Amino acid sequence: MKPLKRGIDTLLAEAKGSVRGIKATEAVKLLGDPAWLIVDVRDARERARDGFIPHSFHCPRGMVEFWIDPDSPYFKQQFGTAPNLLFHCAADWRSMLTVHTVTLMGVEHAFHLAGGLKAWKDAGGPITRMT
Repeated sequence: MKPLKRGIDTLLAEAKGSVRGIKATEAVKLLGDPAWLIVDVRDARERARDGFIPHSFHCPRGMVEFWIDPDSPYFKQQFGTAPNLLFHCAADWRSMLTVHTVTLMGVEHAFHLAGGLKAWKDAGGPITRMT
């Protein structure tokens, strides 16, 4: 295989340099605030296995561009209601890439949870388990 022009390290460095992160200790305080939508971009198996932030909206990483665009036939109304979006994954790579992408799409108030769900748990943030 030919070397990639822009590998994952480059993409992550670009995203890290352009997106805004929120520390888990601060993010925990946002739980329940109607001005914030916490968006979980992990896959369904991760949510089932590791639990999830209460009231978070599940949007698999592969659907973000489709679900966030009001002109898309797949648009999800949750993205049209909260003025601020906090994306998270397990660590923070996928959420950084997500915020980078939605920012390029024109979303102005998108942030990622620095350290992801692990940092959330370490900060004492609550977790819900599927029953």
